[in-house]
Amino acid sequence: MLRFLTAGESHGPALTVILEGLPAGLRIPVERLDAELARRQTGYGRGGRMQIERDRVVVTAGLRHGQTLGSPLCLTIANRDWENWQGEMDPERAPAAGRSAPLTRPRPGHADLAGALKYDREDLRDILERASARETAARVAAGAVAKLLLAEMGIAIGSWVESIGSAQAAPMLKPPERLAALAEKSDVRCPDPRASAAMRRAIDRARRAGDTCGGIFAVAAWGLPPGLGSHVQWDRRLDARLASALFSIPAIKGVENGLGFTAARLPGSRVHDPIGYRTPGGYFRPSNHAGGLEGGITNGAPLVLRAAMKPIATLRRPLRSVDMRTKRKREAGVERSDVCAVPAAAVVGEAMVALVLTQACQEKFGGDSRGEMTANWRAYRRRLAAR
Repeated sequence: MLRFLTAGESHGPALTVILEGLPAGLRIPVERLDAELARRQTGYGRGGRMQIERDRVVVTAGLRHGQTLGSPLCLTIANRDWENWQGEMDPERAPAAGRSAPLTRPRPGHADLAGALKYDREDLRDILERASARETAARVAAGAVAKLLLAEMGIAIGSWVESIGSAQAAPMLKPPERLAALAEKSDVRCPDPRASAAMRRAIDRARRAGDTCGGIFAVAAWGLPPGLGSHVQWDRRLDARLASALFSIPAIKGVENGLGFTAARLPGSRVHDPIGYRTPGGYFRPSNHAGGLEGGITNGAPLVLRAAMKPIATLRRPLRSVDMRTKRKREAGVERSDVCAVPAAAVVGEAMVALVLTQACQEKFGGDSRGEMTANWRAYRRRLAAR
């Protein structure tokens, strides 16, 4: 089954991701991976680093003549900003005396202090370089590969932004594939033009105030068959695995599926989706309040998830902190950062959902080659059609 590991620091030489468990014979056009990385780098409210980096994937293992071999796939993304940080981030040699001062003022809301205490580090850069959201570029590259495999089974994934700060989009009543397509035309990834303008204004206000803003984005998948995931153990429930994947994205503080928290305030008669049957077509639901999951298993309706992202914790007007050496009150350290990264986080959310859904498909359909896996998938769909 697919698993992946990433390595690399924000200002180190490169990011690397290794994917193990891909079936052989999957065609991977590298330009498709680069296109996903470019989507992550866009969005109103991004910082100056997006003007430096132009992320590109270099495949160093697991691919021959454009097809996977069944062996681990290794992808590398160079950090262009490494040129400016070679002394500070040299893997072997410390900078000359006086050339670099350790960071000792932890930023509230970051991993700085907790990580320094856990790993017994004196210089907070030892923590913040890996805790940085720069690492999510490697996840997007991995997710792009997962999307290619899902597409072989007719499964697609998209995302859109529903709020930034206090700017909220109108209720999203269109099919998810339409909302995702409209989001691609917006620099805040919002399908609602009026809300998009309000979101840009919210970002501008935060920028002028030296502040940041968060928001809520949705990730959807369509073309899913019923039967992915399981109810039989807690760690096999697909909703739990998807929530864990989204929570792993830096700054995500809430995840919901379908109606989510709204369902807790409604009577059951307004929450649960009635079931019908038609010929042809089989079972269907006229509504999708469950967001495509029941009992930890996909039910055939579009999967809909939402994630709440807190405001970015690096502020140009820093919050109060303490110097770890002197224990005196100081302002927190300042690193180059974005004002708002919700549109980018939505793209990262797509990648994480794609990786979990790929694992679920492999569990259900198996196969060491692309052909074997897709043949098993087609056989399963034929069996469902007979029900």
